[in-house]
Amino acid sequence: MRRNIKNNKIMSEKKIWVSMLSAVLLALLYVMIFSFSEQDGAESGSLSHLISQKCVELINALAGGNWTEVFKESLIAYFENPIRKLAHFAEYALMGVLLYGVWRPWKERNVKLYLLILSWVFVSAAGDEIHQLFVPGRYGSAADVLLDTCGGGFGLFCCVIVEKLWRRRNRTRQGKTSKQDL
Repeated sequence: MRRNIKNNKIMSEKKIWVSMLSAVLLALLYVMIFSFSEQDGAESGSLSHLISQKCVELINALAGGNWTEVFKESLIAYFENPIRKLAHFAEYALMGVLLYGVWRPWKERNVKLYLLILSWVFVSAAGDEIHQLFVPGRYGSAADVLLDTCGGGFGLFCCVIVEKLWRRRNRTRQGKTSKQDL
């Protein structure tokens, strides 16, 4: 009985720490997302260009380093938009993971939890795009809201799969332990 109370207290403390850490990281993610969103069009474009340039330089180096400047510039221009969209997807996938960390310790794993997280991601993405309407050289995009929400859904999906695999692994271990105890 006493052992059970101690285990429940430890589990409750773990839930609090997981939830608090996820909430702090989520707040930092919001700061990062909204700081990127408040960059004007030129600043945002130059950052995307720089990241595309570094990626092309890396691929060129891995391929032997003999590409022409014209070819590299065409690849940089080609990769700029996909890299920007991948960044959107990744930011919001992380948001889905962190929201799962905030809410999962306190809510049952079911459709209501998933809808809560997806709704939260959707509202956050829509708010980010609305924010961009007021930044010079930027615009809001419904396609980005959809992409961001899909990113959040992907992060949530990864959490659900990892949790299921973790539970299956623990059940298998417990089954082996109880068989060995006999």
